[in-house]
Amino acid sequence: MAETEESKRLLHMLFVEDDPTDVRLLYEALSECSTWCYLTTATNGAQALDMLFQRGKYKDQRLPDMILLDLNLPILTGHEVLNAIKAHHILGRIPVLVLSNSQNPDDINKAYDLGAACYIVKPRDFEHLTRVCGALQDFWYRKATLPKVIAATG
Repeated sequence: MAETEESKRLLHMLFVEDDPTDVRLLYEALSECSTWCYLTTATNGAQALDMLFQRGKYKDQRLPDMILLDLNLPILTGHEVLNAIKAHHILGRIPVLVLSNSQNPDDINKAYDLGAACYIVKPRDFEHLTRVCGALQDFWYRKATLPKVIAATG
């Protein structure tokens, strides 16, 4: 079956991460794959929610097709951000993939309880991170069908 132009479109991914080194490494790892996503970043939980709810300077912000969310964030934790996203009737459709250093079963269980699509422990080396990005591309870009979310207001 031939791919359509729509299936080849870039996915918009919001990466919520406060560590600039982790942001840079993800950009580099994604560049190792063929181009499949456009990455926007938020550096804390409050900024992420402002972007998602299109508040203030983000009123014209395009909503992401998927979200990569760290748990250990300033202002609002990743769990608080996840809870706000999944409690919203429109934003709750966006797949949220937790990408965290925590291997604590309580953090993992809470993320899934709040509606995370998956939980990924941050890879310790660049090669493993590149493989994770390839797996994300393979599943979320090539195989999964994502919802079309236009605006948080419905």
